[in-house]
Parts: sequence; structure tokens; C-alpha cells
Amino acid sequence: MFRFFKRREDKFQRLIENQASLSYDGLRLLISYLETGNPQVAEDLSLKEKEADEVRRILIDELNRTFVTPFDREDIFALSRSIDDVIDYADTTVVEMVILKVASTPYMQRIASLLKDAAYEIWQGVLRLPKNPNVALDHAQRAKALENRVEAVYREAVADLFSGPEDIHHVVEMLKLREVYRHLSNAADRGDEAANIIADIVVKKT
Repeated sequence: MFRFFKRREDKFQRLIENQASLSYDGLRLLISYLETGNPQVAEDLSLKEKEADEVRRILIDELNRTFVTPFDREDIFALSRSIDDVIDYADTTVVEMVILKVASTPYMQRIASLLKDAAYEIWQGVLRLPKNPNVALDHAQRAKALENRVEAVYREAVADLFSGPEDIHHVVEMLKLREVYRHLSNAADRGDEAANIIADIVVKKT
């Protein structure tokens, strides 16, 4: 009986780990797209986002049918949602760039690099939750520090964007870029949320 319950617990851990890994992969693809503008990379990111959505659907289905979970089911649901949102915003960043015909900027590349690093810390934090919760907390804190750096770059980018519009075409371009920057900022916010949930789980476990 103990082994049965242990298998059910391990299943949720594996699903969350899978989500976090896919999110990290998605951010790496975002960086690649911003560097190359390659349509195939955009397609690969879209497929990765769909794969992540499928893992989340499986997790929710299992959550609805399982009594024993490795930590609070509300925390499992919230952590899964926030991790999924990170890759969702990575994908919609590229979608918006394609629709609006926006080219990559150095600010976008700086933000994406920080987001990738934060996604890695979240992934590592999730991996360490079962046996090394204090290490998981360290990774969560690093992810939060990276999110703060994203917000600093975001504010710098927006300030530069609105520093001196020259004509209506410039204004239109500014608004397009602002929309893309906001998607990247939203990805950072969701990463920060995931880090907070990991920290909450650690507090409850220890």
C-alpha cells in the first residue's frame, strides 16, 4: 500500500519537473528566435508550448482523480499554472512579433536571456523539492533575483522607447515594441510567482 501511494506522489513530481523542463526549453527557443528570426524556430516554440499544455492537462486530470499528493493540491495546481504561463508568454511574444512585424532588439535579447536563466532556476528548484527543500529555496531566490533584473531592463527599454518620438510612424513602432516588451515582462511575473510558490511549499515541508 505504501508503494502505491508513493508512486502516486512521484507521478505529480515528475509531471511538474516535465513542465519546468519544457518551460526552460521554450525560453531557449525564444532566445534563438530573437537572435535569428528563423520561422522554423518559431514553429518549434509553438510545438513546445503545446507539449507543455498537454503535460498540464494530464497533471490536472491526475489531480482531480488522486487523493494523496506530495504537497498541497492547491500548490501543485498554482505551480503548474505559473510554470505553464512562462512558456505561454514566450510563445505569444514570438506570435506578437510576427503579427506586428517587429524586429528583435537588444533589450528583448537581454530580457530573454534573464528569463532563460530564471526558468533554469525554477526547473532546478522543482527537482530539489522532494529531497533537498533548502536547496530548492535557494534556486527560488535566484529566480526572484533574476526577475528583478528583468524588470529593470524592461523599465530601461520602455524609457528608451518613449524618449523621443519623431513622427506618427515612430509612434506606431513604439506601441508595437511596447506590446512585445509587456509579454516578456508578463513571463517574468509568472516566473516570480512560480518561485514564490516553491518557497511556500518549502516552508510547509520544513
